[in-house]
Amino acid sequence: MNQEHRISRRTFVSTTAASVVATAASASRVLGANNRLRVGIIGCGGLAQGAHIPALLKMKETDNVEVVAVCDVYQKRLDQGATATGAKPIKDYRALLDQKDIDYVAIVTPEHWHAKMTIDAADAGKHIYCEKPMTWSIEEAKKVVAKINQTKVKMQVGVQGMSDDSYETAQRMIKEGKIGRPVQAQIDYSRNHKRDFWVSDEPDKDVRPGENLDWNAFLGSAPKRPFDLDRFLHWRRYWDYSGGIATDLFVHRVTRMIRALDLKFPNRVVATGGKWEFRDSPAEIPDTFNMMLDYPEGLTVVVLSSMANAEPIPHVIRGHEATLEFNRQGFVIRPEGRMNKAGDKEIITHIKSGGEDILLHHRNLQAAIRDGAAIKTDVMTGYYGVVAVRLATESFRKSRYMKWDAKRERGVPA
Repeated sequence: MNQEHRISRRTFVSTTAASVVATAASASRVLGANNRLRVGIIGCGGLAQGAHIPALLKMKETDNVEVVAVCDVYQKRLDQGATATGAKPIKDYRALLDQKDIDYVAIVTPEHWHAKMTIDAADAGKHIYCEKPMTWSIEEAKKVVAKINQTKVKMQVGVQGMSDDSYETAQRMIKEGKIGRPVQAQIDYSRNHKRDFWVSDEPDKDVRPGENLDWNAFLGSAPKRPFDLDRFLHWRRYWDYSGGIATDLFVHRVTRMIRALDLKFPNRVVATGGKWEFRDSPAEIPDTFNMMLDYPEGLTVVVLSSMANAEPIPHVIRGHEATLEFNRQGFVIRPEGRMNKAGDKEIITHIKSGGEDILLHHRNLQAAIRDGAAIKTDVMTGYYGVVAVRLATESFRKSRYMKWDAKRERGVPA
């Protein structure tokens, strides 16, 4: 999942009374099970070509799905996306949204474009699969929530781990008291990069801004800068476009705990880390990052990472009476020894259904569009995840605790 990509944009407003009526009509249309769903892909980089496109092509016959348009601001990737899918190539995402035959769009672009494209897609009456994190900022997340609630389009956020039923099942068992009162959860996302993190072994040397790349369209609302190949190819390493480990990786992990523990917004957040291994890297984000979140329910969620060592830690939720540990098969609940001296408390094993799978995540959105199925990672779950990782990012950058102001729905220094 290396190089997602980019799309055209310039600021514009598209909410006349007529467009609102059209949007409502489009969003209210419920497709029958035999109707073909037509998809437009916005962003044809590594994540699209390596995951979304193969999944959607595989579903063409089995799920009656067709990719009809692809979009990118880099001509090479646009050509690759069109060749792989046989779909119509479009340079400007707004022109793609104007296509009447598109039922939903997959937004597979750098993070700083997610909110704008999502809002424009909703205004165009398109259902949405938006890659994680849902938005670059908390303020953007609030606007997306409002827009989805207004237009009633279906939206799936790309935390595909939610298509694994382990976390909703864990939530049910925790509510049933299987582990007692939960007090702490821990999870990690670690990798071991050889020479630098999020860098291609063979960087693309074909990029020529002004010829085959619209650099200004890539930047969008981000600060204007002269062309920088590393920023274009490895945008996750720069604060302008990403929160790095927090927003690209931790959002996967913390969302699992949010679902399993039925959490919403944290009370306070602190993050630590630094460039401990790749010290000469031009990257602005740290290669080692850790965050701790206290929630008003009375528990702490700890998330750890390193890009220089891949050894994992157990993914567990600790309760006063038992510990729930997630594994590749699902999870196991083991009683705490001191609470089980009589040996009468059972070990509970859950074998999962589903999995962390982009195909399943698309299929869930398609079921929501056709039949009104519940979305696995809905817009509010996306919002909770953005708040968690963005408060952590701000904590790290400000070197201080961050608190959640629930009344104004924003983070403030502690």
